[in-house]
Amino acid sequence: MNIRVLRATQTWQRAGAYYVRIQGMARQHDITLRREFDEHDTPDTKYIVLTDDGFPVATCRLYGIDASTAMIGRVVVLPEYRGHNLGVRVMSEAEDWLSELGYTRAAVESRDVAIGFYRRLGYGVTDPDIIHGDTFDCIRMEKELSAGKAGDV
Repeated sequence: MNIRVLRATQTWQRAGAYYVRIQGMARQHDITLRREFDEHDTPDTKYIVLTDDGFPVATCRLYGIDASTAMIGRVVVLPEYRGHNLGVRVMSEAEDWLSELGYTRAAVESRDVAIGFYRRLGYGVTDPDIIHGDTFDCIRMEKELSAGKAGDV
């Protein structure tokens, strides 16, 4: 594999994030485009995209919740690329970018099947109440990031 990281801020780069989300999550779980793309997918939203020889294979999106906390969401790896630690890589890249932007905490809303993955990355459950979303039921988890000054994603 020839994995490269894109901090997707331009339309053509965001298209890679959208492609991975459609192929790796929406199609697998019969999620409509209207439900997959929500109010957090805006022209200002930032995305990490991992590519293999230029082809998008993993992604996540980042957006601020408040001055110190940002959400990392829609973490997806294409099925044929799973098992190669690309989920770990995309999360690490997202956390690094958030730290550079000055955020001190990262939050995720994890499906029950992914809680162990996020725990291994240092996230802890912050609210045991189930979040009933449009697509999945989730649990909120957070992690302290390296110190920085607050900024906007």
